[in-house]
Amino acid sequence: MYATPETPSRPNSQVHIELAERSYPIAIGGALIQASESFANLPKASQVLIVSNTTVAPLYAEQLKTALLQHYPKVHVLELPDGEVFKTWETLNLIFDVLLQNECDRKTVLFALGGGVVGDMTGFAAASYMRGVPFVQVPTTLLAQVDSSVGGKTAINHPLGKNMVGAFYQPLRVVCDLDTLKTLPARELSAGLAEVIKYGPIADMAFLDWIELHISDLMAGDSDALAKAIQRSCEIKAEVVGQDERESGLRAILNFGHTFGHAIESGMGYGKWLHGEAVGCGMVMAAELSQRLGLIEPGFVQRLKHLIQKAGLPVAGPILSATDNAGRYLELMRVDKKTEAGELRFVLIDGPGRAVVRSAPDVLVRQVIEVCCI
Repeated sequence: MYATPETPSRPNSQVHIELAERSYPIAIGGALIQASESFANLPKASQVLIVSNTTVAPLYAEQLKTALLQHYPKVHVLELPDGEVFKTWETLNLIFDVLLQNECDRKTVLFALGGGVVGDMTGFAAASYMRGVPFVQVPTTLLAQVDSSVGGKTAINHPLGKNMVGAFYQPLRVVCDLDTLKTLPARELSAGLAEVIKYGPIADMAFLDWIELHISDLMAGDSDALAKAIQRSCEIKAEVVGQDERESGLRAILNFGHTFGHAIESGMGYGKWLHGEAVGCGMVMAAELSQRLGLIEPGFVQRLKHLIQKAGLPVAGPILSATDNAGRYLELMRVDKKTEAGELRFVLIDGPGRAVVRSAPDVLVRQVIEVCCI
């Protein structure tokens, strides 16, 4: 269960995404949602829309609405159903319904208040409505604050593949209020830590060392530790996105663990495992594949696996087929954005702190799945 919000508290910091005319700040700190200055200097509009869900809206929508009324004459609030299973065309249309019913024009600003599902759908709606209206990310989960709210990837799921229908569309601003993490359930906090951990093996071993040293503090929701983890995660993602906005090369490394993870989510049914849980397990599988290709030593696989376990995440994959489990994984993974010309490609660790995107023989992938699944 989500807890009741507490009194806020932290100094602010900022990370910048450098994308020429589409550059924007990521604000990180306490009490940001209720502070009207968090939303100053955004485009003028006669009305705006807060998109949230039935879990987050009762906690924070009124605070955000009050802050936005200092800048906008009319603020609408839409509560979507909560959960990955609702990341669909049908739910997306609920956003368009409100925009059209209220005769919203192309100056209308959308505010995504929630986790990754809300952020992805609001961003996709903003990219699509009248061929593009401005939007702001106000992420309330750790996973969204360190990953999905940053970088402009928006999408919905299809029954045959996760995030396969969407658009690259940057927000005007990301507002990460650390106080929202105080109401986050333990399982959601662990899921977010998967996206924090991934930055170490692919980009920054010093950060991985720091995570290992502070994993207990992070699990306990320590504000100082979380603030540092969020800032460093956003810095790494900002650097990568600034070099490769549309994932034509370098940015793909941010999907470490996601090829296996997305197969788990699709194969289990959306929502059975949280995204971060699937990614945590997927990182173990990707590390194992890296080791079998001779890119890293077995000891590094065990080190990463131990850390993921300490973060409260699964390290063994589920059985998706009683007859040919590896075949089912491969079938699901072939519906993946990193597949090129029919060839399945993986984000692998090319030595600690470095990542590479490359193919692997099916026979090795099968071995990894057989070893890593329950």
